[in-house]
Amino acid sequence: MTSLYLECNAGISGDMTVAALLDLGADEKLLRNVLNSIPAEGFFVEISRVKKAGIDCCDFCVVLDSAHENHDHDMEYLHGQDFVHVCSEDAGHGHTHSHSENVEHGHNTEHTHSHQEEAHHHMHHHEHRGMAEIAKIIEQTQMTENARSLALKIFQILAKAEAKAHATDINQVHFHEVGAIDSIVDIIAVAVCIDNLGIKNVIIPKLCEGKGTVRCQHGILPIPVPATANIMETYHLAVEIMDVQGEFVTPTGAAIVAALRTSDQLPKQFVIKKTGLGAGKRAYERPSILRAMLIEEKIGKDIVYKLETNIDDCSGEVLGYTMERLFEAGARDVHYQPVYMKKNRPGWQLNVICEEEKIAQLEQIIFEETTTIGIRRIRVERSVLGRNIEKVQTPYGAALVKICHLGDVTKIYPEYESVVKICKEYQLPYQEVYDIVRDSYKTTH
Repeated sequence: MTSLYLECNAGISGDMTVAALLDLGADEKLLRNVLNSIPAEGFFVEISRVKKAGIDCCDFCVVLDSAHENHDHDMEYLHGQDFVHVCSEDAGHGHTHSHSENVEHGHNTEHTHSHQEEAHHHMHHHEHRGMAEIAKIIEQTQMTENARSLALKIFQILAKAEAKAHATDINQVHFHEVGAIDSIVDIIAVAVCIDNLGIKNVIIPKLCEGKGTVRCQHGILPIPVPATANIMETYHLAVEIMDVQGEFVTPTGAAIVAALRTSDQLPKQFVIKKTGLGAGKRAYERPSILRAMLIEEKIGKDIVYKLETNIDDCSGEVLGYTMERLFEAGARDVHYQPVYMKKNRPGWQLNVICEEEKIAQLEQIIFEETTTIGIRRIRVERSVLGRNIEKVQTPYGAALVKICHLGDVTKIYPEYESVVKICKEYQLPYQEVYDIVRDSYKTTH
């Protein structure tokens, strides 16, 4: 199965995500057509190549006119560090444009009102654009229903995070950073690119965030800012705080991760089909590059050992306790099967599957607990499906499920311990809880 792996070791933002997806192969012409249909004015889009730490990256830049310029922490500067903008009108940043066509809005010369009045109108609209207005813009933009649904989902995540930060209702919150036209364009562009690439599975193991403070609409705030922290908390996003000053994860970036992520575990083995690099706009000690990879799980060959011995003079209790000790010591699997031994004596064959480094410890346990005087070792090569363990929320709390992939087929196996825990706590039958856990995973993915 092909998956998108977003490596957020230098954070993530809306424009970085769009750039990485375009570099990965999303259709630029299709994206421009969609952005041209956005019912809003005062912006155009530039797509170019830039160098970050000497590495060639794609850059996606929403250029705003003065009436729509987004003066916030996400687009201007950090506390104590000037913002470095790298769009085409800025000289000396090593920009080499590969496309001259721009998506332009608001350049109609038949205006009946003055530019001053227009600027006042747009600035007022910018400051008071809420979820209803944003939803209307998305509804009127010409894109697929799948892309439209994803764009709305990202904005809803942002709206809830902002509402929580300001202790207000989701329908009452008025965006500053999020409601700005550049954020609207970024989010619509991400949704269109994801849909165009046909991506269903997105793996994001962790977010890397910086330290310090940032200046925004509400003053100087700690990093991560409240909206970003709320998203991280609500969606259980793993975060690594780097020893670097600066905001690496924007609220838009966090919302994109929350909306897209289907797993936080990479397959044990995979092949990289294609790589895309998206450039950020800020100059940090760690270059702001988002790497996106299309990866395909590979059914790997795994080397294990089978320890085998025949036993005819041990009680069932001894064998049961031996099994417990073997599992506790790290055996991958332990089982017994009835056999007939020399002179037709009935007995049991003990089989233990383990890694090579566990052999000595497990053999010691077998010799200590049973009457055997010899153990056979067999080196075994096995084929394994890609797998990962994920946490899912059920009506009865969190549970773990094992996810295995065979091509495009996903197999879901609730973990025994999680099922048993819920069964005991709520006095429910095992099969009923098993089905609930499995169905809960299906409905959220």
